[in-house]
Amino acid sequence: MTDRLLTPRFFVMCGFTFTVFLSAFQLFPTAPFRILSLGGSTFASGLFLGFLTYASAFSAPATGALADRLGSRTILLASSIALACFSLAYAVLTDYHVVLALVIVHGVFWSGLLSASAAYLTNMLPARRRAEGIAYWGLSSVAAISVAPFIGFWVFHFGWTTMCVEAAALNVVMALIAARLPAASRQTRAQAHQGRGLLEWRILVVSLALFMYSFGYGGTTSFTALYADASGVSPKGIYLTALAVVVLITRPLSGRLGDRYGYRRVLVPCFILITIGLACLVMGGSLRWLLTSAAIFGVGFGTAYPVFVAYVMQHVGPDRRGAAFGAILAAFDTGVGTGSATMGWIIQHYGFAAAFGAAAALSALAIPYFLVAERLLPRTGTAGDSHGRAQTG
Repeated sequence: MTDRLLTPRFFVMCGFTFTVFLSAFQLFPTAPFRILSLGGSTFASGLFLGFLTYASAFSAPATGALADRLGSRTILLASSIALACFSLAYAVLTDYHVVLALVIVHGVFWSGLLSASAAYLTNMLPARRRAEGIAYWGLSSVAAISVAPFIGFWVFHFGWTTMCVEAAALNVVMALIAARLPAASRQTRAQAHQGRGLLEWRILVVSLALFMYSFGYGGTTSFTALYADASGVSPKGIYLTALAVVVLITRPLSGRLGDRYGYRRVLVPCFILITIGLACLVMGGSLRWLLTSAAIFGVGFGTAYPVFVAYVMQHVGPDRRGAAFGAILAAFDTGVGTGSATMGWIIQHYGFAAAFGAAAALSALAIPYFLVAERLLPRTGTAGDSHGRAQTG
C-alpha cells in the first residue's frame, strides 16, 4: 500500500466537505431570524439548530450503518439532493412550526451526509497516516465555518429566498461532486450485510468519552462571549477567535504525533488538556484567563477528535466504518447540544464559574472512562491496519 496522502481524490473530498459546511453554516445562523420574522419566539428560533443537532445525533448510528450497506457515495448523493430540497422548502414555508418539523427530517439526512463522508474518506487514507489525513481533512470544515456566516448574512440582506436558493445551489454542487466519486466495491457493501447488527454499540459506548468533553465545547461556543461581556472584555468573541486559530495551527501537527507515537498515548494527554482548559475559565473571565483557556483547550480539543477517530477506525473494517462514524457523531453531537442547554441553566442559577467547573469535572471523567471502555473495542480490522494497532500501547 502507498503512504501517499494528498491525492486528487483526497482534495476532491476536502472540496466536498468545504461546500457542505459553507452551505450549512450560512443557513444555520440566518434561520433563527427567519423564524422570528414568521412570529416565532426567541426560544423557537433556538430550536432550529437544537432540533437538527439532536435529530442528527440520534439517527447517526443508523444512517452510518446504512452508508455501509448502500455505499457511502449513494448516501452522499441522496443526502445532497435532499438538502437542496429542504433549502428550497424553507424558502416558501410561512409557518415556523412546519419549519421546525422539517428541520428534524433535515437532521437525519445531515447525519447521513457526515457519517458517509467521514467513512468514505477514512477508507481511502493510508493506515500509517490516518490521523494526519483526518486532521487535514477537518481543516476544510473549519475554513468553511470561518467564512460561511459572513457570506450568509451578506446574502441574507437580499432576502431569505435568495439565501435559501444560494444554499440549494451549493447542495447541487455537492451532489455533482458526489456523483463523480468512485463507488465502494461490491465486496465491501456485501460484507456490511453479513452477520453484523445495524449499530456499532461498542463504538458508541467508547465514544461516550467524546460526550464528556464535547459537553464543555457546547458551553464554550455558546457562553464564552457572554462571559467575556460580563467580565468587561472586548471584543466579546475573542475566546472563539483564539480557539479557532489554535485549532488551525495545531491540528495538522497533532495528527502526525498520533500516527507516529500511538493514538492512545496522544489521546489521554488531550483529555487532560481539555480539563485544564475548562478549569481556567473557573478561575475567571478576564482576558488573561480567556486566552489561556483558549490556548490549552484548543490544543487538547483540536487534537483529540482526529486522534480518537483514527484510534477507533483501526479496530473497524471498511465495511463497518459508516456505522462507527455514526456512533461517534451521535456521542459528540449529543454532548454539544446537552452541554449548551445544561450549562445555560447552570449559568442562570449559579453563575459562569459553576457551569465551567461542572464541564471540567465531566471532562476529567472522560479519562478513566475511556481507559476502561476501550477494552470493548473489537480487536479485528483490515490487514492494512496492522501498523496502527501495533503502535497504540
